[in-house]
Formats: sequence, C-alpha cells, structure tokens
Amino acid sequence: MGGKVDRGIWVIIGALMLTLLLAALDQTIVSTALPTIVSEFGGLNHLSWVVTAYLLAATVSAPLWGKLGDQYGRKRLFQLAIAIFLGASALCGLAQDLAQLIFFRALQGLGGGGLMALAMAIIGDVVAPRDRGRYQGLFGGVFAFASVVGPLIGGLFVDHLSWRWVFYVNLPIGLVALAAITATLPGRPDRTAHSIDFRGAAVLTAAVTCIVMITTWGGTQQSWDSPVILVLAAAAVALLALFLRVERQAAEPVLPPHLFRIGVFTVCSALGFIAGFAMMGSLAYLPLFLQVVHGVSATTSGLYLLPLMIGMLGMSITTGQLISRTGHYRSFPILGMAVATAGMLLLHTVDEHTSLVLCGLYFFVLGAGLGLVMQVLVIAVQNIIDYRNLGVATSSVIFFRSIGGSFGVSVFGSIFASQLAGHITTALRGQRLPLDFDPTLIQGDPQVLARLPTEAAARILHAFSESITAIFLYAAPITLLGFAVAWFLRQVPLRTSISTACSDLGDGYGRPRADSSQAEIERALSRLMRHDPAAVSLYTDLARRAGYSFSAGTTWALCRVAREGRINRAVLAERAGYTAEQGIPYLQPLVDRGLIERAEPQLVITGPGLKAAQRIIGVRRAALARHLDGWDPDANPQLTDLLTRLATEIVGCDSEAPG
Repeated sequence: MGGKVDRGIWVIIGALMLTLLLAALDQTIVSTALPTIVSEFGGLNHLSWVVTAYLLAATVSAPLWGKLGDQYGRKRLFQLAIAIFLGASALCGLAQDLAQLIFFRALQGLGGGGLMALAMAIIGDVVAPRDRGRYQGLFGGVFAFASVVGPLIGGLFVDHLSWRWVFYVNLPIGLVALAAITATLPGRPDRTAHSIDFRGAAVLTAAVTCIVMITTWGGTQQSWDSPVILVLAAAAVALLALFLRVERQAAEPVLPPHLFRIGVFTVCSALGFIAGFAMMGSLAYLPLFLQVVHGVSATTSGLYLLPLMIGMLGMSITTGQLISRTGHYRSFPILGMAVATAGMLLLHTVDEHTSLVLCGLYFFVLGAGLGLVMQVLVIAVQNIIDYRNLGVATSSVIFFRSIGGSFGVSVFGSIFASQLAGHITTALRGQRLPLDFDPTLIQGDPQVLARLPTEAAARILHAFSESITAIFLYAAPITLLGFAVAWFLRQVPLRTSISTACSDLGDGYGRPRADSSQAEIERALSRLMRHDPAAVSLYTDLARRAGYSFSAGTTWALCRVAREGRINRAVLAERAGYTAEQGIPYLQPLVDRGLIERAEPQLVITGPGLKAAQRIIGVRRAALARHLDGWDPDANPQLTDLLTRLATEIVGCDSEAPG
C-alpha cells in the first residue's frame, strides 16, 4: 500500500520536473539558435525580442497564475498552462517570419509563467510536509541542470536538425507530463479566495513593453528624438504613474509600493535587476560571438559557455553554504558585483585572435561574479521582512531580476545593432565585394566569409567582434553601479534558521512565484525538518517529555494509530518497515497502558491514547516554533494554525517510521 502511494507521488513529481525543465530551458536553449534564426528571417534589429518576449510574459504572468491556482484549483490551471506552452512551442517551430516568432514566444512565456508558478505549489498538495524539502531540492537541481545544458542542447539541434527543434522538443516531453498530471494529480477541494490584480499586471506589462521598445529602437531604427521614441517615452511615464496609483488601491497588488520604504528590499531589488540585466544580456550574445567571430558550431558554442554556468552555480552553492555557517551575507554581493565588472571589462578585450581557452576563463569570471549575488538577495529580504509581507516581497525581488533580464537583452541588442551598422560600413569602405554579398548572412553561416577577399573577410570579422564586445564595455558601468549599490545593503543578524532555508537554486534562477507568506514559511520549515538533528532524534525524547518511557518505535506507533483512529496491524507494520510479528514489542506497551486496543486485525486508539498523542504533537509544534525567530506565532494566527497543522501532519507520518 505504501509502495503504491510512493510510486504515484513519484509519477507526479517526475511530471512536474519535466514541465519545470521545459520552462527553465526556454530561458537559455534559444540563445545558441539565435544566429541561425536571424540568418533565415533577417531582422537583426529585432533579435533581442525573441528572448525578451518570453521573459517578459513569463515574469508578469507568474504571480497571476499562482493566485488563480489558489482560487480555482491548481490541477486545471496547470493543465491549461501546459497546453498553452505546448501549443505556443509548436507555433514557434512553424513560424514563417520573425514577427510571428516573437508573438508566439510571448504566448509561450505566458504558459511558462504558469508552469513556474504552479509546480512548487502543487508539491504542497500531494506531499507530506516532512518530505517536501527533498522534492524542493530536486526542483532546484532542475534549474541548475537547465542553466548548464540549455545552450548545449540548443546547439546540438541547430547543428544536426534545425533551429525549429529547439521548440519542437517540448512537444513529446510536455505531452508525457500532461498525461501523467491528468491521470495522477488529485484535485484539491479547498480554495483560497484572492483579489487578483489584473489591472496592475496589465498596466505594468504595457509600461515595461514601452520601455523595452525604446531601448530596442532608440539609436537604431529610430533616432532618440524621433516622434515614435518620444511618444513611447511619454506613454511609459504615464503608465508607470498609473501603475503606482492602481497598486495603492489594489487589495493584493502585484508589486506593493510600501515595500520600497524598506531599505534592504529596495537595495536587493536594484541588485536583482542589475544581476538579471547582466546575466540574460550576456547569455543572448555570447553564442553570437563564438559562432560568428570564432567560427565554431552552435554545439561547440554551447560547450564553451559551460564555464560561465559553472561559475554561476558553483558560487551560488558556495555562497549559500557560507551564509549558513557565518550568518553574514553583505560582503558577497559587494564582491560579486566587483568580480562581474571585472568580467565585463575582460570580455570587452577579446577579439577574433583571443584563444577560446582564455575566453572560457573570462566567461567563468563573469559567472562567478553573478553567482556571488544571486543567492543573497532572497535571503536578505526574507530576513528583514515581516511575516505579513514575506510572500509578496520574495516574489518581488525575483520579479525585478527577471525584468532586469528582459531589459538586458533588449539594451544589449540595441547596442550591438547600432555598433554593427557603423563598423560594417567602415570595414567595407574601399573593398571590392561580390554583387550578391549580404553581410547579414554571416550570422547564420560564417563560412560565407570564405567567398570574400582575405582582407575584406578579416575586416568584416573584426567589425563583428568589435560590435559584440562593445556590449560588455557598456555593461561594465551597470555592474559597477551594482557594486556601489551593494555597499548600501545593511547587514542584519539572520534569524536562527529560517532565512537560509528559504532560498534555493530555484529562487536564484527561476521565475517569480505567487506564494503567500504562509507558503514561504511552510517551504522553509519542510526543508529544515529534513536536516534538523532535533527532529531526527525527536521520537526518542517525545515520549519522555509527554511523561512516558516509550521507545521511538512505540511512540511513532502510538501517533500513527492516533492519526488513523483505527488501522490494520499488518498495514501499520508494513509502513514501519517491519513484519507484524516484529512489531509486537513496540505495540505491547501501548496495549498494557490502555492507549490502544486490539480488535484483531485492527488496532484502535483509546481516549487516553488520543490525549497522549496530542501532548506529543504539542512538543513537536514547540520544536517547529523555535525556527521562527523574529516571527511570533501568537501574534500571527496564520502562523499558529500552520504550526499546529504541520505538527499534526508530521508526527506519525510514514517517512518518520522507525524502519
């Protein structure tokens, strides 16, 4: 019986991990395919929108998906999100021009935001609190895996199939996940009412879109003082003012204005924006540098990006461990922004003659700098924010990092396009070229240069190199600004345990969630309970504290029978990992004290046994409460109810069985 339950849960977990992998991969897998896409469709000036459209839609929609799932049930919403994502993936693969691809990418981001927001919440519906930390850790691993292999897989598809398979690959995997979710995920009967801030989300999306259009078109397709840019700027200012007004009136705002009165939150939001700006902007254009300037294949460009990802993930993990040991976090973003600035300046120095080994070293430096920043932001904010604002503050910090990524891709794209136009004109001056030569074809097939005279080919290659590396020269002041901002981050003593448990790789690299404050606390407690020595040895002490001299196995058996009221003796033994005969010594003391009764083959809890189990649950509840240093359960009825519910669900659960 227990085995069947476990298998069912693992099917659901596997399906959730697959869908989360799809959404996470689509942040990075497209980067190595961009040069080939542009070579087929043209429209170099719009290249950044292929990435930005997805990021923007996923970022803004994620909080709405989470609240809709609370209100109307997560299973149906999750199925809808998968369907939107898969349908949009198919349309992306079928796109006939860049405008279609950009639109379908936005639609895909809409579905991806739902996958990100709902997957973690579904864990709380199907897994006991004691076990959730295990699965949440797996989800963090999915983000890490996607970050490392995304560019590599994208390159493999481009080289051996077609860039369209970057999107088609989602279909079979997503259909398997959808079938598993449909067949195994139970519907959750309870609902949480929300006032959903559709107006705020719509206005924010419009405002950010206007700003991204300004940064994309300004200085390239349109002059900075052109009517189009001026109208967009006026619209952006008006929409941002309207957004502030809407958020002040909203019952549950997407981005509460009062949070910006908290210094740590404001600093972390700014740092998140800058880190996202640097990370996503770099990922979008480094493959272009490798494929065009160094002439490597799309697959090989993905391999050469691995040092950047290793630097980010390695430093993120190391930073999290050091914060847990020392309780200090302020120095990491200061150091990280300094290292990231150095990485940007180093990347500005590379050209077509720089060895790929040295390029990889510079990639690692940039990644390490960003990794030093990523994990700190959520930890610092959750440490200073009061319980009431914990959920929305956590999501908002990640939200700013995602919005920064959207801006980074568009700004870097605008810089590249404007630089390339000037450098190509200079490079081709006085050169004799074939009449049918088109410089834009070089992005998809660097071998085109072989048709040109040697001097002309070398000049064009250098023009591409200068145009791409100019991006990093312009980005360096942004990361340097982050270095200055990081000095304003205040070091506040960490709460005893909860703060460092609230963050994982998913927080650092994923999309915003819409978790409530209670959900954030529950996620952290479930992670702590898996590694808390007091919790592991608790059954040895629980009986003594409750006034009984029982072994851990006997105490667990009492609590398990109390949970069920009546349970078959063979089933209880199976869940404990014993045979029915081996379990007799654990049950006999309970029968002798009148705490349970035998009604073969059933075991039945008695009145005194129920009271004993309640005392044990009270001890476990107190053990959980000590992790909430800084948040007073007595002053927050929701926390009180949460602790009572968690203690009741955990004590006597299968995962703590003595076998």
